[in-house]
Amino acid sequence: MEAVGSQMILGLVIGIIILVFLILRTKIHAFLALIIAAAITGIIGGMPPNNVLSAITSGFGSTLGSIGIIIGFGVMMGQIFEISGAAERMAQTFIKKLGKGREEIALSITGFLVSIPIFCDSGFVILSPLTKALSKKTKKSVVTLGVSLAAGLVITHSLVPPTPGPVGVAGLFEVNVGSLILWGILLAIPMTIATLMYARYLGKKIYQLPAEDGEGWLRPPYQEPDYEAALEAEDRDLPSTAMSFAPIFVPIILILLDTVTTALGMEGSLKTIIGFFGSPVIAVGIGLIIAIYGLTGRYTREETIKHMEEGIKSAGIIILVTGGGGALGAVLRESGAGTYIAELITKTAIPAILLPFIISSLVRLIQGSGTVAMITAASITAPILANLNVNPVFGALAACIGSLVFSHFNDSYFWVVNRMLGITNAKEQMQVWSITSTIAWAVGFVELLIISMIF
Repeated sequence: MEAVGSQMILGLVIGIIILVFLILRTKIHAFLALIIAAAITGIIGGMPPNNVLSAITSGFGSTLGSIGIIIGFGVMMGQIFEISGAAERMAQTFIKKLGKGREEIALSITGFLVSIPIFCDSGFVILSPLTKALSKKTKKSVVTLGVSLAAGLVITHSLVPPTPGPVGVAGLFEVNVGSLILWGILLAIPMTIATLMYARYLGKKIYQLPAEDGEGWLRPPYQEPDYEAALEAEDRDLPSTAMSFAPIFVPIILILLDTVTTALGMEGSLKTIIGFFGSPVIAVGIGLIIAIYGLTGRYTREETIKHMEEGIKSAGIIILVTGGGGALGAVLRESGAGTYIAELITKTAIPAILLPFIISSLVRLIQGSGTVAMITAASITAPILANLNVNPVFGALAACIGSLVFSHFNDSYFWVVNRMLGITNAKEQMQVWSITSTIAWAVGFVELLIISMIF
């Protein structure tokens, strides 16, 4: 067994090294790299070639059985939010309700909710003009406002389905999406509060305002914000508040209702109906229908379909990478490497829940994509944690939280945030975003340790 175990470990190590090398140093796409790594892991690990092939195809198919549909619906909904102005309406609503002086809190909450169906990059591009407008009116540093928004966006983007990364991780760990939504939101709140506090501190260190003519940026001496300046909503034909929130809230309520009734042991025909409408595929589909008919009134049928198809283009890559992660995970399960590693880990002092966290953190630092990091970590560790006494929901969250570590020059969101806020100095760029993302990551790490001790 020791020799066989050593061969399994060798296959896994070589497979991961090749995976990282292919993603970082070659022209090969992450999807193809995952399939190559899965094949190499299986062959070197001692699996018969036919078994490797069947594990790859079955792992790919089973992972995307329902996850692929949710990702497709989610990105189509995201496109509708972008073109309709629903995200902007949400931001204005929070700012008005929370009152003067709490603009950064309003933007943080807006980001927290908007990024559940929208990619954080898109969400920041849509809402960053609002940060400039607020900064100009209140004389509050655009850095405070922008970092609050950016952090709110990236935290739920990384932790809460139906965002594609967490949905893919849920599929790989085979966990209930509703449970992941509940725990993801719960853990995201302290992470968001911590980044909000840092944003307020940083805005005094880097006090930057938009120029009066809207072109360029100013660095005057720090001054206290002018809270008497109220936000004047632009005279735009934005959707109503209720309709802007409905496509997000309706699916989440349906999914959570199913999760709660299942936890309470409810049975009968009512539970069957709740279970049907609360399944993530149906719930997110209902959200998409609400978005289509509630938010696209000014667009023709052809224009609406065209915008949704633009979203599907980005979904294709995520669906393939998620399926590739499932293929690698299936090979690890079939080879027995997961079981063998689990037995080794039980003899060490490393908490098992930290495995996906550590792997996700390393992959993120090396190659920049949070989605690839969490899916890679999940595909490697889900078969291992299945053999240990670890709640798979917490394992999934560990993979998601690890992907937040020190965003830097290889991350597109790093450039989006800094570019939109007018930050050009490399040191300041890292202060603005690398440290912010690491604060969220560190708070998440502490939360993981606490829940692993309690549960």
